[in-house]
Amino acid sequence: MLENIRLSIQGIWSHKMRSFLTMLGVIIGIASIIGIVSTIEGTNQQIMQNLIGAGNNNVKITLMQGESEYWMDGGAPSGVVQISQEQKDEILALNDVENASFYNYRSYVDGVTNGTYTMNSGKAMGVDRNYLDTCGYVVYEGRNFVEKDYTDHHKVVLLDEAAAASLFPEGGALGKTIEFRSEPFTVIGLIKKADSFQPVINSFQDYLNYSQEEYGTVLMPDACWSIVFFYDEPQNAVVRTTKAEDMTRVGREAAEIMGRSVVSSDGDFAYKAEDLLERARNQQELGASTNNLLIWVASISLLVGGIGVMNIMLVSVTERTSEIGLKKAVGARKRKILTQFLTESAVLTSCGGVLGVIVGIILAQVIARMSGTPVAISIPAIIGSVAFSMLIGIVFGLLPSIKAANLNPIDALRRE
Repeated sequence: MLENIRLSIQGIWSHKMRSFLTMLGVIIGIASIIGIVSTIEGTNQQIMQNLIGAGNNNVKITLMQGESEYWMDGGAPSGVVQISQEQKDEILALNDVENASFYNYRSYVDGVTNGTYTMNSGKAMGVDRNYLDTCGYVVYEGRNFVEKDYTDHHKVVLLDEAAAASLFPEGGALGKTIEFRSEPFTVIGLIKKADSFQPVINSFQDYLNYSQEEYGTVLMPDACWSIVFFYDEPQNAVVRTTKAEDMTRVGREAAEIMGRSVVSSDGDFAYKAEDLLERARNQQELGASTNNLLIWVASISLLVGGIGVMNIMLVSVTERTSEIGLKKAVGARKRKILTQFLTESAVLTSCGGVLGVIVGIILAQVIARMSGTPVAISIPAIIGSVAFSMLIGIVFGLLPSIKAANLNPIDALRRE
């Protein structure tokens, strides 16, 4: 076999231009597929990262009424009681749960002011002691909530960077007092995400999905929530898992535990986990049909390349008729001749496959720079492409190899 490969490489090198033109169809086909697959992989990874974030593996469990999140401004829902400490401990004890936090929430809050400055369309949250750690926040100025803030109902708040910029555009928020629905609260700390992850906005749908993160957030101890909102509001939860793959299962189990707080079926209330993995898969599947069509179109080049290989191998058999006749005259068997020409065909297309992979990687990087589309080079796609190009050589080289193996040695020698 090694001798056949050496002879094949010598034959390719002795007819460099002809061999390159023969490989061109394979090169174009493989390069197109690598470029398309890399773009698809990069886009899918970007969707997954945008939704899940930079490795925090958080899943939210919220109180739903029907298919919509319950709007707490309508008052505490009838038939839903507060989550007990036993339920919280049970969620924290679930397999693959690193941490969990339980909080009250308003997605859009008004009445948060600092003199003439107002925070518009911001979020307000009454959080427990685990919230910052679970959601990946750090206090970069000031201090975090302490035990006395909860036990003594201290009216204190933490502001994120967006909220601080809205309420204190000139800076100096720490230690100042803001009004929250006419109640004074003291700013004791400023917070930000511990990582630098920002979702990539490539479309209007991305903006709708992620724009809310741009608005400010005000955090207060959950013990103070009833000072500005209703008493006995049900809490939502956020659970951090050890791996992203655990999010769906852990979210479902946590929602079942929290669901025991729904003591009445009136109002169609239920706790549901936000299945970000499923949401990401749904977004990825939207472009799957188009992506598959592009791959099939690119595969046509491989078919054309295979036909070119068959053509050049038939020419090679004709050119080397006397050589084949001489080998058969001195005792070479059909299998030996067949293997030699199949090896030459496979080596030819394999070289085209390797060149196609290199061109495909370069093509993917060019697409990324020109369009801003993320790419991710797929190792399985590279290995599969080279293996497939070798298979093309075997399939399309089979007919010429059989023709060479079946030549009559006397007729072959007579052609000389």
